[in-house]
Amino acid sequence: MKSFIGLEESTQAALTAVNAYFFPAHFKLNEEETIDTLTEEGVEAKKRRAYETVKQSLAISLAYRLPSEDAQEKTQVLLSRLPMIYDAVLKDLQAAYEGDPAAQSIDEILLGYPAYKAITTYRIAHELYLLKVPMIPRMMTEIAHSQTGIDIHPGASIGPYFFIDHGTGVVVGETTIIGNNVKIYQGVTLGALSVKKELHDKKRHPTIEDDVTIYANATILGGKTVIGKGSTIGGNTWIMKSVPPYSTISQN
Repeated sequence: MKSFIGLEESTQAALTAVNAYFFPAHFKLNEEETIDTLTEEGVEAKKRRAYETVKQSLAISLAYRLPSEDAQEKTQVLLSRLPMIYDAVLKDLQAAYEGDPAAQSIDEILLGYPAYKAITTYRIAHELYLLKVPMIPRMMTEIAHSQTGIDIHPGASIGPYFFIDHGTGVVVGETTIIGNNVKIYQGVTLGALSVKKELHDKKRHPTIEDDVTIYANATILGGKTVIGKGSTIGGNTWIMKSVPPYSTISQN
């Protein structure tokens, strides 16, 4: 019987290291860090250590599910995509800052908003999902789910400037497509209608076009359901049919 003991720890270590690499002044790489790492030289040294930790921890995790050579190759691909992921994360942070009047700073969002952790973890996991890495992407987003209450499947396709306000209870299914500059609130479900197992590779979840806002506890279901560009979906609505662009939908 194959053992998976240690997989969760190496996967968590990789996620921790990515955060420390992206934002070395905000997140620890390990518990022994001191304020000395905030000097310019210390920050650069920390980023180098974080990069190596991502490389080592991710390769260990991938080797649980892939041949060693494949694990190393896919780890290198993910490392090469870190700048692209970082750029996407910066856009998400900007969306949060501009989209929430209560947000006082980017620092506050990084350290105090669950959406940062959930969306950033998703963006890392999604790249591994695109590389057809089994199991590890889902483990990553489930780690974030357990920490934030936000459940984003790594297979979902999410454009830039994405913001989840509050966040608790949000569910984004595997084949969901979300466009640019979309904002959703707590309790929103972008889900599937009940389908047979053999249809798992079909589009089962909705498409949300650009510039859409979805308010709390709205439920949008089905692979053929499209929420048109610029629409506003009111709270507690239940939607299983497409909505034209620039619509406003509310409870009857």
